[in-house]
Formats: sequence, structure tokens, C-alpha cells
Amino acid sequence: MASNATSFTSPLADAKVLAGNLPPQVDYMVDAITNAGIVTWLITILALAVAYDQISYLMQKGSIVGPIFKEPFMGPFLQSLNPKFEEYMAKWASGPLSCVSVFHKFVVIASTRDMARKIFNSPTFVKPCVVDIATKILGEESWVFMDGKAHVDYRKGLNGLFTRKALESYLPGQEEVYKQYFAKFLKITKDAGGKPVPFMHEFRELMCAVSLRTFAGYYISDNAIKKISDDYYLVTAALDLVNFPIIIPYTRTWYGQQAAIMVMDEFAKCAAKSKARMAAGGEITCIMDAWILDMVDSKRWRDASEKGLSTEGLRKPTPLLRDFSDMEISRTIFTFLFASQDATSSAATNLFQIMAQRPEVLDRVRDENYKVRNGDVNAPVNLEQLESMTYTRAVVRELLRWRPPVLMVPYKAKKAFPITENYTVPKGAMIIPTTYVALRDPDVYENPDEFDPERYYTGDAEEKGSKNYLVFGTGPHYCLGQHYAQLNLALFVGKASLQLDWKHHATPESERIKVFATIFPKDDCPLTFEERKW
Repeated sequence: MASNATSFTSPLADAKVLAGNLPPQVDYMVDAITNAGIVTWLITILALAVAYDQISYLMQKGSIVGPIFKEPFMGPFLQSLNPKFEEYMAKWASGPLSCVSVFHKFVVIASTRDMARKIFNSPTFVKPCVVDIATKILGEESWVFMDGKAHVDYRKGLNGLFTRKALESYLPGQEEVYKQYFAKFLKITKDAGGKPVPFMHEFRELMCAVSLRTFAGYYISDNAIKKISDDYYLVTAALDLVNFPIIIPYTRTWYGQQAAIMVMDEFAKCAAKSKARMAAGGEITCIMDAWILDMVDSKRWRDASEKGLSTEGLRKPTPLLRDFSDMEISRTIFTFLFASQDATSSAATNLFQIMAQRPEVLDRVRDENYKVRNGDVNAPVNLEQLESMTYTRAVVRELLRWRPPVLMVPYKAKKAFPITENYTVPKGAMIIPTTYVALRDPDVYENPDEFDPERYYTGDAEEKGSKNYLVFGTGPHYCLGQHYAQLNLALFVGKASLQLDWKHHATPESERIKVFATIFPKDDCPLTFEERKW
């Protein structure tokens, strides 16, 4: 009994006895399996896994353009860590639909305008996923990942934050931030002895600061703005298109997640302060105020209605909002920062470079802003004045076409998506509409590679390119803040044109494009600044 309790016999040990008179080929196979060592088993399992991974990729790929062979398991993961704009261009040029497969994620890339529009306008089949790791950064329940009626209803509650009245109330805070940073730009050049300094990172900090003041007002301290501006770089660095499936401590995705948590904790504190101030009758100074005031007024209206009291003199928000917790408010405000930070940083950097390169364009912007301010270069502007600057706004519009901050907008297929007659995107695949190709369509834009604001000032690009201008997307998930973003850039470059002179110091890398979530000049835009003398 003791012997039976401590020994084990393989079920294949007596296979030859049990098998009887089997053919010699089968007998050989049984013998090989019986005598195989652990290394043989591991190699066999690995070979089967590689074969399964490759067959699965080929089945999903079907007839569209893509590598014939997928690097086992990881695919082009290492290339995705350092994306090259030229590789994106080659991918877009390879066909209307192309694909790659990275780890567990099969990715379909749509390069034509019509393909992109079809994806944007197919909520039955797709939903936004931003990038593969985004749900772990923003939170699974973030409103940007909502779908259908839930998304529509939530979005309606945010529309009031971008009305003309709301946009006007944000202008003073934005003007103040620009004033502070213009002084900083002058100091940077002075401290460098007049030598050029790459300004991409300075523009990132500035655009983060102006966003934070617009979103959270003066509830957020200067020290917190500085820390968030510095640390948000970690969030951007974590947002590779396709990443490792899990977040591993002390990797860049982990650092990005920790930075996001820090920012949201700060926003939650701001929300608590805003609630107290708005309940006490404070004026709107930021987006957070505007949203919380809608909550306060919604509660007052509901309470009066439920008690049968008169609602005369009460404001009824449309739609009526529930009370959101501090952290719910924080998470939503963070999505605004997430959507704006990299895009506006890219736009600002490229805008200042092209303005320095095109002094005739800058002079026209300066002249228009000078006249609107009636010759007072330090005068603030209101929304009506800002909207009247048609040439400055045309410059911004063309900049966003010429150097679109958002090249691609990743979606996820909720179910099999028959995107063409011959190809169906598999359920669960990432499908990415491209904006860049539509914005460089030579049939719509004459000399599309040239920066030419006239096409939006006196030309017909607005009408002719109405289906091509995908800078802010289209369909149910189009950018909620597109009007705000363009006016903010117009305010920025207009104010700078009156108070600063700047020079771009070109390098061999100036016209090459670097991809860091969005696009920047590869040399990070070396500039020098001087105070403008009138």
C-alpha cells in the first residue's frame, strides 16, 4: 500500500500493450509522445501557439493590405514605441484598408476620406476606444467611452459649457495666462543669451496652463498648474496606439496612470470649491463653474417643482442635470484636458513656426488684431471681436488642415463590421479612420502641401472641403470643443502678434515631422523672442 501511495505510472506507459495491432506509423507516434522530454513538449506547445497566432492573423487580415507574416505574438510592438511619420504615410499609401496585429490586438487602418467618414458615422458597429490603454488611464466608465443613448444624454448635459456666453466668460482667464507666459518666453531668450531654444515643451506647458485655467479657473493653484504641466508629459508618453495588455509597475504606462490619478485628485478638490462658490451665487469663471451651476439650478428647479412651488425667477437648464460627485466632475474635466492638451500643443508649436517663416501672414494677423483693439495692443478682446477676426481665424483653420493635430481616431468594432463589399472588420478589432489623407486631397485643395490661409479667407475651401475637414471628426462623437479650440488659438496668436516678435532658427530637421501622440517639428521648434516695440 505504501508503494502504491508514493508512485505514479503514466497512462501512456502501457500504450503499446493496450494499443494492440496498430499500424507502425501510429505505433511510432505513440512511442515518440511517450518518450518526449519537457523541452520537446515546450517547443511543441510554442510552435502550436505561433501557428495559431499566425493563422488567426491571416484569417482576420483577409484580402486587405498587411504583412504576409506577423512577428510571433508581439507583432510590430517595438516599432509602435517610436512611431515614424514616414511609416504612417507609407501605410496610408498602401491601400484604402491596411492592417497590423500587435499582441492580442488586430488593427485595421482606413486611409480614404469616405472610409474615414463611414467609420465616424457608424455607431451601430463601432465605438471610440482612443488608444488601447486609454480605459485604464481615463477609467472604464468615462463618458468618452459611452455608447448610444447614454453617450447622447451625457453629451447634451455638456453642451452648455461651450455656448457663446460660456466661451466669453473664459476669455479673461486665458488672456491672463498668455500675458504671464509671454513674459516667460522673453526671459527664456534672455537667459539663453539670445540664442535659440527649442520651444515645443514651453508651448506644451503654456497650453496645459491655459487649459487648466479655462477648465478649473483659480480653484487650482499656480504650483498645481506647474506640476500638472510637467507631469502630463507622462500621460502622453503612455498613450501608444497599441500597448502591452497590462500595466506593469514602473513602466511608462504605469507612470502615465499615476500622473492621471494625481490630476484627477486635484480636479476633485477644485470641484468641491466650485460647488460651494456657485451655490453661494458666484459668477462663472471657468468650465467647471458653468457645469456645476447647471447642476445647482437643476436641483433648485426640481425641488420647487416637486414641492409645487413657483418656478418664476428660476433658471431651467436643458437638460436638467443630476448632482455629480466631485470625482465624477473631475473625471469629465480630465477628459477635456486629455482631448485638448496634445492637440493644442501641436497646433501652437506649428503655428508659431509657420508664422515666423511667413512674415507676410504674421503682418496681416498683426494688422487685423491691432485694428480690432482700436490701436491698444494691451486691450483684451470680447467674443464678438474675436469672431470678427476673419483672417486670423482663417490662419488657424488652415494650420489645422496643413498640420492636423489629430492624425487618427481609434475605434473598436462592437460587432463584425462589413466596411466594404469584400471585407468585414472582425468583432473586437481596433479600426482607425485617418484624417491626414482627406486634408491633403489634391482634388479638393489646390497645392495641398502648401500653407495658404487664403483658401479659407477668400477661397472656397470651406464649402468644397466640407466633407474633408475631419480635424474634429464627424458623427455622434465629433469634438465638443471645436469652436472653443479654434478661438483659443486665434486669441493666442493674435495677442502674441501685438506683444512679441519672434524668429524661427531653422535646422535640417525643421520640416520633418515627429510623432508624439500628435505631430511636432522634429527639432522641437527653436525660437527666439523679443518684446515688440510700437
